[in-house]
Order: sequence, then structure tokens, then C-alpha cells
Amino acid sequence: MHKTSLLLVFLLLSASFIGICQSIYPVTEIPDELKKDVSAVIRHHQTVFTIQEKNKATYQVKTVATIFNRGGRGYAYPVVGYNKLSRVTRLNANVYDASGKLIRKLKSSEIEDRSAFDGFSLYSDNRTKSADLSHGHYPYTVEVDYELEYRFLYSIPAGTLVPDEKVSVQSFSYQLIYPPSLKPRYKLVNLDQQPVVEQRTGVESMTWNFKNIQPVKTEPYGPFFHEQVPRILAAPSVFEYDGYSGDMSSWESYGAWEAKLNKGRDVLPPATREKIISLTQPYNTTEEKVKALYEYLQNKTRYVSISLGIGGLQPFEASVVDQAGYGDCKALSNYMVAMLQVAGIKGYYSTIKAGEFREDLLMDFPSHQGNHVIVAVPIPGDTLWLECTSQTNPFGYLGTFTGNRKAFMLTEQGAVWANTTRYLHEDNRQMRTASVTVDMNGDAKAKVTTQYTGLQYENDNLDRVISGSAEDQKKWIQHTTGIASFDVISFSMQHQKSRLPVAGVALDLDLRKYATITGKRLFLMPNLMNRINFLPEQLENRTTPIFRRLGYTDVDSIHFDVPESLYPEYVPQPIHIESMFGVYDASIQIDQRGVVYIRKLTIYKGDYPKESYGEFVEFYRAITKADQMKLVFLTKT
Repeated sequence: MHKTSLLLVFLLLSASFIGICQSIYPVTEIPDELKKDVSAVIRHHQTVFTIQEKNKATYQVKTVATIFNRGGRGYAYPVVGYNKLSRVTRLNANVYDASGKLIRKLKSSEIEDRSAFDGFSLYSDNRTKSADLSHGHYPYTVEVDYELEYRFLYSIPAGTLVPDEKVSVQSFSYQLIYPPSLKPRYKLVNLDQQPVVEQRTGVESMTWNFKNIQPVKTEPYGPFFHEQVPRILAAPSVFEYDGYSGDMSSWESYGAWEAKLNKGRDVLPPATREKIISLTQPYNTTEEKVKALYEYLQNKTRYVSISLGIGGLQPFEASVVDQAGYGDCKALSNYMVAMLQVAGIKGYYSTIKAGEFREDLLMDFPSHQGNHVIVAVPIPGDTLWLECTSQTNPFGYLGTFTGNRKAFMLTEQGAVWANTTRYLHEDNRQMRTASVTVDMNGDAKAKVTTQYTGLQYENDNLDRVISGSAEDQKKWIQHTTGIASFDVISFSMQHQKSRLPVAGVALDLDLRKYATITGKRLFLMPNLMNRINFLPEQLENRTTPIFRRLGYTDVDSIHFDVPESLYPEYVPQPIHIESMFGVYDASIQIDQRGVVYIRKLTIYKGDYPKESYGEFVEFYRAITKADQMKLVFLTKT
């Protein structure tokens, strides 16, 4: 072989070797401001969603993430979900060290394919492909590239610019490709950058590109992370899901599609119809009849999750639930509507976004947003709301999971919006009375009765514990009783299951060293067990509004018996604290019967300007100080 040929071969091999060994994602290329106080930096995230037909689309995602510590390890465990209407056509991944050199390439044998079992689903065709890309030395970089093929067009994955707290993003791209006749709609949340629109033969595209995005930081009593993060929401207009064609360009047309899914699924067997008539016949009012049917539903059925194709959106027939005795939220709600219909009562299948303090449905963007179904029953001047998945829920009570939000009701006139039950601070009450006997050693015995009403019925999962075992109830008492040292002598729990439920907890306690003895003086803190002892974090430059998501009222009336050999040396004056956030009152009265301490705190639900945060902190500072007030007694000898 000629020398020139040998030289050419050497140069080609060298170039190939250099290409293999070159650094692709060195950590040094990340701007310093993106690395400060983060767990991971998304080096590059690219999403391409391509609509091909009204029942066919592809979803391509490429993510490159540099992981700096354990807080970012989640990016080393990619999970791609699919079901019978979708399939994973590509899943590739690589791992790079801090210098950006390739140290591992994912093998197909390392990809796990398993059922996406959630622990409570009875039927589900959901599956996942996942991999473990973790590496022993930080920082390191993972590169994940996958593609999904959809045999439907119902929802379009959103573009979330910042995926988590303590994560910054170096480069982000979100693209929609579509035929002009199937142009999707979009809504921008927490951003205003419009897309770059391009047209090619037969197709159009919309593309958003962003660079160097700082982490989203949450603040105390501020918006949740998901409420602050910039997002691009997208949804089709004309679509098809598992053979059901529809149009979601308006809520009316979308509601019509949902009604089509439910049509004909409200038929009940003759024997069940007779049972329903006999159950409701003794009652005169609509509310009484609905309550009878709701309790029948609770005793007859149980909740299971079902997700099989269109079954993730379409309820089982009422006759199937009647026979099997189980169903998911859609099936149980449809069953309830069917029973109400037999009783001559209108009930409406209603979609909501459930979850404690969840963001509401976006009324200006018709699309699939809900994750739960309940039932609305209009009555004169009011609406009964029924949570059909719970066997223990009080009749007509929604609580934190589904209360205080919008619902999308399917009616004969089409889909309409309604508000679920609003729980005000007057409704959410904690009313406590106590009788405390203190001896000369500072020990005490206390009999305490507390009523929890409205959303306070759920305090620390009381609504679940109250129907549980005595052992669980005692653990709840030990965990929630705000007294430093005590023994539970006896206790009882009971509740009134109604639209505004009430839980009652009665305690008989021994309090060890409740009062402090110093020489001839006894120091007594009259606030028995409802002290606020925290302060909101001080912030010099507040950037977000203040959110108080729960309004409530607490009233404590505590009576103390002290030994006759003591007389009061110091009695605090009444305290009144008032602000836009709430009102606090505390007072002490001393008479021949002993000491009576009365405390009332009302917190208002609401949104407040960021400029008022200083007042917010001072409001709680004043309450914290007031809750620590002490009485001083002196011996008469």
C-alpha cells in the first residue's frame, strides 16, 4: 500500500476515534447562573408532537439533563407510559461523565416493560417502559430520546418549561406539526411568547424556543409550583378516540361528545328499579330521597379504578355496576344518576379537577382537564353534590378533595358550568371547651371536648380515623394534642354525618407539670392546646401574592380550677388583633369559680397583594406572642 494511502487511512481512523471520544455535554458549558443552588440542569429539552390524522399522531421527546446531587436523581430513571392505543417506537439513552464523555449506552435488554399497576386499579391496560441510568459520581449527564405513536387524537401533552423546583433549563423547544385542517389550539400560562409559524406543502407548524430559564421558586403562603411554572397547553379541535369522533373547539361541542359516550348506559334491571322506588317512597322531600339512594350506593358498591381504552373516559353501564357492585368514579356516578332517574329526580354527571387545593378548570380553554366525576342534584335554591366513590363520606359533603371549585355538568341543554360547595370560615369551625384542675405541684387533670365542623372535620385525617379502630384513634389523639406532656385516661369519638359534618372528640387527660412552680409562684399558660408557635419566613423582596386557601374559625373556652391557697398576682389584659387576614381575641376572667380563658381566631380565605406580606408576618407574630400569655399565682402564706 502506498504511503499516501496509509496516511489517509490513519487520518480517517484518527478522525473517527476523535469523534467517538469527543466531549458532547461538558458541565463547563453550563452558565454559572444556571448551576447555582440547583439539583439538575436541563441542558436540552425538545418536544415534537405531529398530528397526522384525527386519530393518529406521534410524540417525540429528547431530554438531556445534568444531575448534580441526589435531589436530581429522578432524571436518571426515565419512564415512558403507553397503552393499547399507543406504542413506544423508540427509547434510547446515554450517560456522560462531567467532562461530557460517553460512559454508557442503554441496551435494549436493560429496558423494563411492566404493567403500570397503581395498587387499586382492577382493570388497566396502562404499561410503562423504564430504565435505570444512575451513575455513582456527580455531576453526570443523561440523554433520553423516545417516540410514541398514538392511534387517537384526544389530548396533546403540554410543554412545561421548568419541570421541577431547583431545576434550571438551558434550552427548551416545543413544536406542533399538523395539517391545516387539524390545526390545534393552544393556551399560554405564565408566559406570552407567541410561536413561530411555518408553512410547508400540506403541513404547518408552530414552534416555541426558550433559552436559559431560571428555576421557579415558591414562597411561603404563595402560589403552588404548578401555578407559577410557564406552560404551553395544546388541544385538538376535531378528534377521534377509540372510534368516537368529536369536536372540543367549544365546551358545548365537547359536552355533546361526553354525552354521546354516556348515552344508553343508564338502564337498570326491573328488580333494581323496584328496589329504588321502595327505598324512596317513604320520604317526602327530594333531599331525603337522594340521601336514601346515596347511602344505598355506599352500602352496595365500592370504588375500583378501571382504565381500558375508551374505558378511561366512558363509564361502565349502570346495569354492570348494579350486578358487580363496583366501578370507578365515572361508573359509580353514572349509576347514581341512573338511580335518581328512576326516582324521578334529575342528577347530572359532572367533571371536575379533584385534589386538595388543586387549580381550577380553565374555562377559556375547552379541553380534557378533569380527573374526577361527581354528581350534582339541583334542588330549590341549592345543589346537592355527591361524591360517589366513598363508602364513608357524609351525604352531601365534598370537603377539600372536590369542594370550592368549578364543575362541568352534563345537562339536557348541554354542558354547563357550576360551582361545587363553597366552605367559608364560618363553616369550618373548631369549638373546644375544657375543664382543668391544677394542683400545687403543677400537675393537672383535664376534661376536653372538641367539635370539628366543615373542612376541619378532616383535620389530620380525622374523617378517616373516626371510623377506624380505637388504636388508630388513640394514635391520632397523641399526635394532634398540643400539650407537652400528657397521658390519655379515656377518650371517645363520634360524628354527625351531614352536608356540614361534625366530629366530636372527648378526652380525659392527666397533664404532667402543666404549670410551672417557682418558689411561691405558680405560672400557668391558659391556652391549653391551640397555640400558634410558628412565624412565616421573613422575606425582604416578596415576588408573589399571598394565598390563604382555607378560612376557618377556632373558639376555645377553658375553665381552670386552682387551689384555694393561691391568688392571682398577674392577669394579662384582653388582647384584640385585627387585620385583613383575620381577627384574634383572647381574654381571661377570674371569679369565685376559677379562671376562664376564652380565645377566638378567625382566618379569612383569600388572595392578598405581595406588598402586604410584612403585615401578614406581623399578624402571626402578634398571635404567637398572645398565645404564650401566662397567669401568675402567688401562695397566700
